[in-house]
Amino acid sequence: MGSADGFVAKISTHVLDTVTGDPARAVAVRLERRDDGGWRLLAEGRTDADGRWKPQLPADDWVSGGFRLVFEVEPYLGGEVFFPEITIAFHVHDTQRHYHVPLLLSRYGYTTYRGS
Repeated sequence: MGSADGFVAKISTHVLDTVTGDPARAVAVRLERRDDGGWRLLAEGRTDADGRWKPQLPADDWVSGGFRLVFEVEPYLGGEVFFPEITIAFHVHDTQRHYHVPLLLSRYGYTTYRGS
């Protein structure tokens, strides 16, 4: 169900730097949806001062199916980074639920999970 202005925010992420213990600020993030075998950009932005990003989507774009978050972490981590870009693909089954996808980040690894 959308808001009065026709937009929904049913997806969010939180990027934490596990080396420093701080939020990862200004990390570029894209949200894409699988359409006809390819990926379509729905929203893009940067994490805020607390490492969070919550895109506002047109209600028609929030449907069951495949989605992915793409994090451009190399500019944040700098220098020698093993994973310059991290892609987390997931399925939305229930469009009424909120989907929170945290990213715990370090120079040589990352962890994610379905949050609440």
